Amino acid sequence: MDFSIEFDLKDLEDLSSSLFNIINSKVILFYGEMGIGKTTLIKSLVQILGGIDEVTSPTFSLVNEYRVTDDLVYHFDFYRIEDAIEALDLGFEDYLKSGHWVFIEWPDKIDDLLPSEAVKITIKQGKKCSRALDLELVNDNN
Repeated sequence: MDFSIEFDLKDLEDLSSSLFNIINSKVILFYGEMGIGKTTLIKSLVQILGGIDEVTSPTFSLVNEYRVTDDLVYHFDFYRIEDAIEALDLGFEDYLKSGHWVFIEWPDKIDDLLPSEAVKITIKQGKKCSRALDLELVNDNN
């Protein structure tokens, strides 16, 4: 099941809350150009999950960990890595197997490591100042 929606920043909290009603995986891949709002959406999602930690892009640290209600979120940003080996060296596969939320920016850098059960979110420029969000859910027939 896939869907698309156009939204403004003022709609972000409602959009984030709605996404959790339909997302069917704890591994979420975030696609989009630099500056399009991937980290902003992740910040909103972490808040909806009950997080109180400051959410920032882990561009230099590669991964940030956030405490949320009864769970953890691992937030990856692979923009700066050269290849999937760097992700493996970081222990990326262990994070995937943890059972916690895993949010990944720039997942195209590690295509071969991505699980088939990941949800894909693509953010694009919409009309004027809005954004368009495309959501690709995990196929329930797998």
